[in-house]
Parts: sequence; C-alpha cells; structure tokens
Amino acid sequence: MRYEHYDQRWEGQVVDLWNRCCAFDAIDVGKFRRQALFDDNFDPGLSWVALEGERVLGFAFGTKRKFPYLERGLEPERGWVNVIFVAPEARRRGVASELLGRIETELRGRGATNITLGAYSPSYFFAGVDPDNYPEAVAFFEAHGYVAGDTHYSMGKNLHGFQVPEKTRVRQAELAERGYRFVPFDYSRALEVLDFLHRELGAGWKRNALISMREETAEDKMLLVIDPQDEVCGWCMRGIDGNPMRFGPIGIAEKERNNGLGSVLLDLYCFEMARRGIYRMYFITTDEPGRRYYARHGLEVIRTFVDYRKEIS
Repeated sequence: MRYEHYDQRWEGQVVDLWNRCCAFDAIDVGKFRRQALFDDNFDPGLSWVALEGERVLGFAFGTKRKFPYLERGLEPERGWVNVIFVAPEARRRGVASELLGRIETELRGRGATNITLGAYSPSYFFAGVDPDNYPEAVAFFEAHGYVAGDTHYSMGKNLHGFQVPEKTRVRQAELAERGYRFVPFDYSRALEVLDFLHRELGAGWKRNALISMREETAEDKMLLVIDPQDEVCGWCMRGIDGNPMRFGPIGIAEKERNNGLGSVLLDLYCFEMARRGIYRMYFITTDEPGRRYYARHGLEVIRTFVDYRKEIS
C-alpha cells in the first residue's frame, strides 16, 4: 500500500469507491468537483489516496480555511475531516488510520487545535457522523479520540395532496387583521431582506439568499413575512443546493417568535412547493427542539447525525 496526494487522474476511481463505501451519500463526478475540488479551500496537500498498484483502495481529504467565510473569518483554530473511506477488502489493515493520521498531522502543522468531522460550511457532504447507516465510523472515530456532541436530524414530508390546514388559515386571517402579510419575494426588497437575514439570522443565511438573487431565482424560491410597519420579519426559501425539494432555511425575527408566524409560513411554503409539482420536501439538519417542532407539522426524521470533534492542541 502506498499513499499519494490526490491527483485528478484518480477522479473516476475515487468517485466509484465513494459510492461503494458511502452508499447513503452517493455522488457523481459533478458533485465531487463542485463541493470538493472547486471549493475555495480545497488543498491537494490535505487529501490522499491509498493505492495498491494503480488501484485506489482508500481516500480522505480535510480542510483548513485559506479564505474567510463570512463573519466566521478564517477560524484559524479549526480543521475538518470532510470524508474518509476505505474499500471493504482493504479494511483492518491500518489504511483508514494512516489516512486520518496524515490529515491530523497536516492540520496540526497548519495551526489547527481542533478537528470537526464533516459539517464544513458551506460545502459539506455530511452534517456529522450518521450512527445508523455508518456504525463502523462511530467505532473508528471514537477509537481515535473523537468525542460525540450534539445530535441533529434530517427530516422530510410527502407533499402529495397537501393542503394548508384550516387552523393555519384561521391563524393567517388573525395575523392579517393585525397587519401581517405573507408575500412572495420582490426585488424591491432585496437589500432589506439581506439586511434582515444578516442581522437576525446570520451571514450564512444572507449568503444563501444572495446566491439566489444573483441567479435570478429568488422570486420563485423565497417567501416573506411583512409586519404591520411594512418591514420584513420572516423569510424562507428552498433549493439552496439546486435541489428543488430541499426546504429551508426558514426564520422569524427574534421579537416576533412565539407569535405563530413560523407555523403559518411553513404551511404556506409547503403548499407553494406542492402546487409547483414538488411533491417531497426535506431539509438536512435541525436540533432536538427543531425536531419536535417539525414533527408537529407532519415531518418525519430521515436521518440522524452526531457532531464529533477532537482536540489536537
């Protein structure tokens, strides 16, 4: 077995092996390029292939930011292991440990003091470690000193025949009497929406909206809540990765929460998706309170992810 930094001559073999080993997260060459090779921070010096002759039997790559990510900046103390996998026939030969060790050593040498598994924004393939579908990964990483943190949930809902519930229509009418409106995005509010998202919900949310605006898809993808003062106080969208079924983010201004606006916005947006012929909606991750909230609206858990991190200082 020998180890070499990634080179594109291995591309086809890496993607094929990925799909053998990570069956619940299959990709094609296009997605591999978009989210790995074409990410601003991709570095061949943090990626390796394990080779037997000319056959790829393992692959791993990590990330250390070279370019600031919005208000998070360079996050100089952080490193990521984006993905690691080894062919079944080559396991229990120390290959995965060697690949992981090389990434950890390189990240430590570049100043990282902690490493996160997956969950690299904005181009993550995995929101964490999936203990149900990859139990062997849990055992492997825990044996190498990674510690479990919070649990997150992917959830989804069948939208065939979806209708806005009557209680939602009643609540919408009550809110309308108080001056609240639910309206499609309009470019006349573009700067207001971007300011609202950055101020209330974070720069990552602003980035998603900005990309949609640049691509001129915002009018189809975004729905707004307007308060009695004619200001944006809520927002949601879909398709942030180009998949029309992907729902979210969704958020309400802090001062307006627990006012029923979010529930109305969610149901209205599900109907907007259904009437466009999008009969399935899903999102990648929410926390435990979010899981309970969405379950009340008929969403079911699709997958579970656990945060894993290791201190390497």
